[in-house]
Amino acid sequence: MRICRYVSLCLLMVVALVLASPCSAQADPSRHWLGTWSTSPMLAEDGFRVHALSDTTLREIAHISVGGREIRVRFTNEFGKDPLTIADAHVAISDGGSAIRSASDHALTFGGLSSVRIPPGAALYSDPVSIDVAPLSDLAVSFYLPRQVMRFETFHDFADQDNFVAVGDVSGSASLQQPTTLPSWYFLDGIEVSGIEGGKAIVTLGDSITDGAHSTRNSNRRWPDVLAARLQADSRLKNVSVLNEGIGGNRVLNEGYGPSALSRFDRDVLSQDGVSYLIVLEGINDIGRLARLQNPEDEITAQQLELGLSQIANAAHQHGIRVIGATLTPYAGAGYFSDKGEQVRKEVNDWIRTSRTFDGVIDFDKITSDPQNPAHFSAQSDSGDHLHPGDDGYKAMGDGIDLKLFAQ
Repeated sequence: MRICRYVSLCLLMVVALVLASPCSAQADPSRHWLGTWSTSPMLAEDGFRVHALSDTTLREIAHISVGGREIRVRFTNEFGKDPLTIADAHVAISDGGSAIRSASDHALTFGGLSSVRIPPGAALYSDPVSIDVAPLSDLAVSFYLPRQVMRFETFHDFADQDNFVAVGDVSGSASLQQPTTLPSWYFLDGIEVSGIEGGKAIVTLGDSITDGAHSTRNSNRRWPDVLAARLQADSRLKNVSVLNEGIGGNRVLNEGYGPSALSRFDRDVLSQDGVSYLIVLEGINDIGRLARLQNPEDEITAQQLELGLSQIANAAHQHGIRVIGATLTPYAGAGYFSDKGEQVRKEVNDWIRTSRTFDGVIDFDKITSDPQNPAHFSAQSDSGDHLHPGDDGYKAMGDGIDLKLFAQ
């Protein structure tokens, strides 16, 4: 018994010392964190794997929504099967391409240490770092991957943004020499700011249309980016951030490219710091499978899709999150269009508008469709593939959102 009491006392003393340590700053309950940028991680399957990431530096560019004077960075090993070691991590203001503004460069630490091992299936935040970051600016997060076993990589495929990889540890370099350009974000899935009075986050949960497919690369013209810029221009809403959780090819009900919206909801919505609003634009890829069934579960109905979207809305409501339903955009002429799928799209859109499942509705269908032929995009909105908007279409979507939805 004396030994047990002695051990218990020692443990209490250790806990007290840890809580008093400067390294525990990120556990300070007085700090309120708000996500300013995020992306949805997924498994890098064979066709997308980079097989020479050990002993390299990654420099990845993130376009943040709200600014602040203190940030922390989230790294992920969600789909890894081996511990992931990250060393010599830095954050700085991007100066375009692979260059950074040297005066803004700050080393990142993890519990006061310069390197960290992230277990398989886990994500981990850096310690807070004091750095002035402006709203709608580009941050460069650089980190070194020492030689290690990496059987599976966690990434976000479609960044619509050039990122860079260079040989060796060059994380602190002002510019990378002859880097390889990567179209994806690897091992990085979040940036947060603290001390934003009245700060709230909007999570946009969706597929490639939310991810920004067919928008101009490196220009941040996705509809969530357009929304973020409009919020910044409104003095009453400038502390509302936008977090893009779109995955190209994503579906509501079934696994496909990336985890389904239902299976990733807790991670991509509920775990985001400061989330107060959710915009859901999902379902067109479920519907598209009706053109060419590959599996029995692909034969979905409007009622099944409505049930899945209801589950998302109800779960968000249980956590005090206001949910805004977005109608599905036109897709007539797309490679997987079918009359059966179009009927499901119409039924689901009518349900989104009238069911009162959501706290508000954004009618992206009406905003982007041709008034004379509503199953099709308008000429101004269509990127040319009849499935994704182009830059003008994304701008119309972002501009068509009533900002009063976020004033409550």
